[in-house]
Amino acid sequence: MSRRNGGDLVVEALAGLGARTVFGIPGQHALGLFDALGRSPLQFVSSRVENNAAFAADGYSRATGEPGVLFLSTGPGALTALAGLQEAYATGVPVVVVASQVPAAGLGGTRKGMLHQLDEQTAAAAQVTKTQRTVRTASAIGPALRSAWAEATAAPAGPVWVEVPQDLLLADTDLPATAAAAVAPVGPQPLAPELVTEASRLLAAARRPAIIAGGGVRRAEAEEALAALAERLDAVVVCSPGGHGAYPWEHPLSLQSWIEDRHVTDVLEDADVLLAVGTSLGEVTSNYFTMAPRGRLVQIDAEARVLGSNHPGLGLHADARTALELLSAALEPLDVCASDWHGEPARARVAATLDAVRARLDGQELGHERAFMQALRDGVPEDAQTFWDMTIAAYWGWSCWDSRRGGFHSAQGAGGLGYGFPAALGAAVGLSGTRNAGRVLAVSGDGSAMYSIAELATARQHDANVTWVIVDDGGYGILREYMTDTFGAATATELARPDFVALAESFGVPARRVEPGDVREALEQAWTASGPNVIVVPTLLRMFAPTHLA
Repeated sequence: MSRRNGGDLVVEALAGLGARTVFGIPGQHALGLFDALGRSPLQFVSSRVENNAAFAADGYSRATGEPGVLFLSTGPGALTALAGLQEAYATGVPVVVVASQVPAAGLGGTRKGMLHQLDEQTAAAAQVTKTQRTVRTASAIGPALRSAWAEATAAPAGPVWVEVPQDLLLADTDLPATAAAAVAPVGPQPLAPELVTEASRLLAAARRPAIIAGGGVRRAEAEEALAALAERLDAVVVCSPGGHGAYPWEHPLSLQSWIEDRHVTDVLEDADVLLAVGTSLGEVTSNYFTMAPRGRLVQIDAEARVLGSNHPGLGLHADARTALELLSAALEPLDVCASDWHGEPARARVAATLDAVRARLDGQELGHERAFMQALRDGVPEDAQTFWDMTIAAYWGWSCWDSRRGGFHSAQGAGGLGYGFPAALGAAVGLSGTRNAGRVLAVSGDGSAMYSIAELATARQHDANVTWVIVDDGGYGILREYMTDTFGAATATELARPDFVALAESFGVPARRVEPGDVREALEQAWTASGPNVIVVPTLLRMFAPTHLA
């Protein structure tokens, strides 16, 4: 048998668990891991910055439904990835992180002056990962990764952290490879039947039921269960930014995703029973904590800490699909009240509310912004996976983007910059060669683009089918707008930036600069290409006026 080391035990275990692709950057303490990677069937995507590698693993997971896998080196490499992992942690995206460590002699609080040494690396990761463990023996590597995989994928999903000392990765081993096996499910205890009964009783008696569908609906693949329950109750439904696509956009009960509009907030406050599924009712979803429900709240979430965190109510600790299916079954024998929104049926209330939303926008001279967002939507196929940075276009997208048969993914969980392009790159890699293979869209501003510009080299190296739209307004546009509105002037928001077209071309990536009116045509042309490409749009977008300040 050819030589094997501790790194082989890691990659063999991951392959046995179903991993196909690994993201990361090699590092000194992780060389044993990468030596083994060269002998494995796993595809390796080498990013240029660890934070972007974490974003790529996140995007891979969102697009494929599989856990992303991330290899990190000790110290600076591991720490650089934490902001990317914060997004996965906040949004419930499963990522399995394997980080190297200093040799075992440097663990336990000693200060030997080893390169990259931290007092406690797992403590740094603890704020942005579900679990952390340090492997101390070769025989523990396989079981540790199997447990980590189960924890990452169990509701509530999220990133997990496994670290292996350098000497253990380099040491020869004659241990057998970890056998391929299904991991034991881990998750919340079964729902208490009395809570299901009480929730179904409240919903059946509701005259003005409303549902907020959060990201937990999508993560649990609970769209059909949500649709069935909404129809049974004749309930109005609005999706949070994370819940985009959880409910059909054009359905007559759909308030779409205008969660930041006061007209929609009024409807949610007026509901006599508000069902919140897979959402904490956090800052954006609550219209910046101004929503004050007057009726009863029923909240479903796989994360127990979410329940009751912003509003008191009946909390059901379960993943969305399990809870929605149980509620539908419990409602079967019950008489469900006909909806009555003060003399109007639910569908009429929805139509009137959306008309009011459109009228408010019509009064703000936002034709340029609305046309630009429509051009983006029309320029890509209905099943396109889209990834958005924290930029004005994304903030519009939270409210107005119809996902259709594709996916809308943004960094609203943690709110860090630089997410869009590396996440889209990871998605494109994951979808390549699958039945869902196709081009992926990334949207950034010029400020956020600079966080991940180095990944053009990664995209070129791996020929990732990513189209990157960079909206160039010469600065941090949303911060400029916030500061101007609040203080009358903006400070430190203007940026010197490169010629993005020339810069992309220096990486060997085709790029073009287009006017806003030509975006749709440029996207349609980009979509037929092979490999990465960039579209730069010099324009200034404005946000619609906030309603939570009125």
